Amino acid sequence: MRLQTYHRFRGKFAKGTLVLGDALEFMQSLPKASASVIFIDPPFNLHKKYSKSQPLLDYRSDEEYYLWMKAVLSESIKVLKPGGTLYLYHIPLMAMRFGQVLDEELDFRHWIAISMKNGFPRGRRLYPAHYALLMFTKGPAEFFTRPKIDPKLCRHCHNLIKDYGGYRSIIEKKGINLSDFWEDLSPVRHANRKHREANELPEELYRRVFAISGAPDELYVDPFAGSGTGVLLAAQSGMRFAACDIVDSNCEIIRDRLEKFRHN
Repeated sequence: MRLQTYHRFRGKFAKGTLVLGDALEFMQSLPKASASVIFIDPPFNLHKKYSKSQPLLDYRSDEEYYLWMKAVLSESIKVLKPGGTLYLYHIPLMAMRFGQVLDEELDFRHWIAISMKNGFPRGRRLYPAHYALLMFTKGPAEFFTRPKIDPKLCRHCHNLIKDYGGYRSIIEKKGINLSDFWEDLSPVRHANRKHREANELPEELYRRVFAISGAPDELYVDPFAGSGTGVLLAAQSGMRFAACDIVDSNCEIIRDRLEKFRHN
């Protein structure tokens, strides 16, 4: 499938390019050392149907999938600028394998655990309870902020769930330093909260990514844009973007979400 420029955004509130096509070809087309943040949320090769017109997008042999993803990551490393940050979202097994690829040229920063709701044990394994969000940088990070989050409150009495001892007043006033375990987030599965049939990552996940690593006017790259939540949050953060998806209906969703944001 040849790359096609689906839409260009040149407005005040959304600046970037949306491309229809294969992720690997897309990454090969981008200027080297140009991206400040790259977010990679690929299909997991679990035989899910992301498109009625292209039902085999998520059907590859294990070897073919590994080699394809390795090529995507290698190109991503080239596109990432010095001081930039790359995030890879995947199941733990593949995060471990692809993390080795990234570790050859980038600096490992974090394995962030994202809560998995409604997981089911498979075979002789423990209950799967998290997805992996790997964070790598090309040298020291040019942009890094440690966000704070609000402490959890009991939904009945509205008091703090945890006892913070002598730090309680500080926690109540300033919040909690964000850790590498995000138990308050999970993929969006409910149909009334999604923009497509497949699952989506929550806005808050991307909001944290941009709070940690983003900066206005810097370039955000997303080769598996899906329904465009990352692209939308990048635009809301004042970043430029270059995004791609191989499903034309996803590109339509992304364009519509950005147009709505631009006119609100």
